[in-house]
Amino acid sequence: MTNTSMADDLRAKIIANPDVLLDDHDVMRALVGANDDARGNVVDLRAIAMERLEARFDRLEDTHRNVIAAAYDNLAGTNQVHRAILRMMDADNFVAFLQAMTGDVADTLRVDAIRLALESDDPDGHTDMDPAIVVVPADFVANYITVGRNMPARQVTLRKFQNVGASLYGERAPFIQSEACLKLDLGEGRRSAMLVMGSENPEQFTQSQGTDLLAFFTGVLERVLRRWLG
Repeated sequence: MTNTSMADDLRAKIIANPDVLLDDHDVMRALVGANDDARGNVVDLRAIAMERLEARFDRLEDTHRNVIAAAYDNLAGTNQVHRAILRMMDADNFVAFLQAMTGDVADTLRVDAIRLALESDDPDGHTDMDPAIVVVPADFVANYITVGRNMPARQVTLRKFQNVGASLYGERAPFIQSEACLKLDLGEGRRSAMLVMGSENPEQFTQSQGTDLLAFFTGVLERVLRRWLG
């Protein structure tokens, strides 16, 4: 009587929560390895177990593909930034540097516009600057990056472009969909500067992306600019 009661209780527990049985590897191995004629419904349990194993394998394969894809993207991004930095450092004068930035560097990073914003107390007094440079008023950089909010300006900001500060991109502004803003420290005694990179692809720069590579690029750019600007 006691054994029947225990069997009924166990049966009720299995019926109420079959996943406990199916997810127990040791129990499933014992059931699958049993003689089909001696144990009822073993074939059905084997089929269910195989279906579950196949589903888990599919999920593992998907995870594996995602990891490989992410690693490939990271490697490709690293190579892009390294190539852009090497090209930037090849310039032997400031004019060549600016040409490289708007040409080969922009192409390597796959952006549609690059502008260097330099703060000045007299922005209207610089009318003969290279097209790659935009002279802006004092405190423009921090306000542009934070959109006027009372918060620190991050070194790297990735976001959608909402046509605020369209003057930075000039005639390309109507086509820019996303941008990267790199805040530059040009050294003691100099005002802030910023490199903006605009893309016509709205997914090129998003807030969810990592910024480590662009932070490294920013650090190199700061050192190069300090050399050229004296």
